[in-house]
Amino acid sequence: MANIRDYIAWRGDLTFKQAPFCDVDNLIISELAYVDLKGIVPSAASGENISLKDAARLFFEIHTMKELEESLSFVKEAPFMFKEMAECNRFAEVQLCNYVDVTDEKTQMQFAAFHVKLGDGTVYVVYRGTDDSLIGWKEDFNMSFISPVPSQLAAVEFLNNTVRVGSGKIRVGGHSKGGNLAIYASVHCSARVKKKIIEVYNNDGPGFDKSIIISEAYQNMLPRIKTIVPYHSVVGMLLEHEEDYMVVASSQKGFMQHDPMSWEVIGCAFVAADSVSRASKVLSDVVSNWIAGLDKKKREEFVEALFAIINASGAKTLTDLRMDILNSAGAALKLYATMDKESRKMIANVLQMFTGEFDKVLKLNQTGD
Repeated sequence: MANIRDYIAWRGDLTFKQAPFCDVDNLIISELAYVDLKGIVPSAASGENISLKDAARLFFEIHTMKELEESLSFVKEAPFMFKEMAECNRFAEVQLCNYVDVTDEKTQMQFAAFHVKLGDGTVYVVYRGTDDSLIGWKEDFNMSFISPVPSQLAAVEFLNNTVRVGSGKIRVGGHSKGGNLAIYASVHCSARVKKKIIEVYNNDGPGFDKSIIISEAYQNMLPRIKTIVPYHSVVGMLLEHEEDYMVVASSQKGFMQHDPMSWEVIGCAFVAADSVSRASKVLSDVVSNWIAGLDKKKREEFVEALFAIINASGAKTLTDLRMDILNSAGAALKLYATMDKESRKMIANVLQMFTGEFDKVLKLNQTGD
């Protein structure tokens, strides 16, 4: 089945003036955000733009194909898609600007964003999602007890500071955590910026604490929010959601359906699935209901314990994380043994979610063991 790279090959001959922006274009730009364009795309302070075609030329002067092919990240295909974008009419001349990329281990913040001027008078403001680093994933889980997390504050500041008076209509979006940041920034930005927002795209990003969902600002933005998730959605089912969501088919299995390259495309649209999988629903209900029953202190203790176990296993990235590593890591097992039964069950749920063992998620929550 076709994916977003096939869409580029098919629709790439037409500019955004010739064929209007669609949901698939949104996912392509959200995937582009995973490419490291630091030092290539101008910052907001410079006031300059660079065409995507020129940005790609500079990127591939720095990075070899061999280096990129050897990457183990689940977003390793993003640079190759970037190259294809640079070679087609639809994306080659779009302008990139206002680039920011910050990782701060002390505050557990991973934040990157930039603007894409599409040439039809609109701009897509894209936030990078969580990559393969466990720092980024820990920040996602911190959302369960910290509101806002540092990257959410940075997202609001970025939107307010870079969407200038007199600029045209904008779309805001991202994949994974980037989708969460897009919604948070759109809900909390200034009234001046809100008026310019056409759509907000959340591509399989986590939800929010209940207090944000019921807020007037969120409810007012709700009609403009589009959430898109794969059949085996995990990240997109975390925390609270109120918006409707579109479910798409994926060529991958389990957790790896989070990879945008696996989402199936036909023409200008995604291949629809009827609903998310039973395992996704079970995981969402079990984890969300359990977290909702904890105060913020207990949530924090759970997240710290979860990532202490992961760190004790020696895993540095999500790619490293496998159940066989966790099961053989003595330090991780000792930490796990000190926890109460219900906490151990939730730890098992999340670790099996991370490693794609969906059948075990179902069995664990059917038996209660």
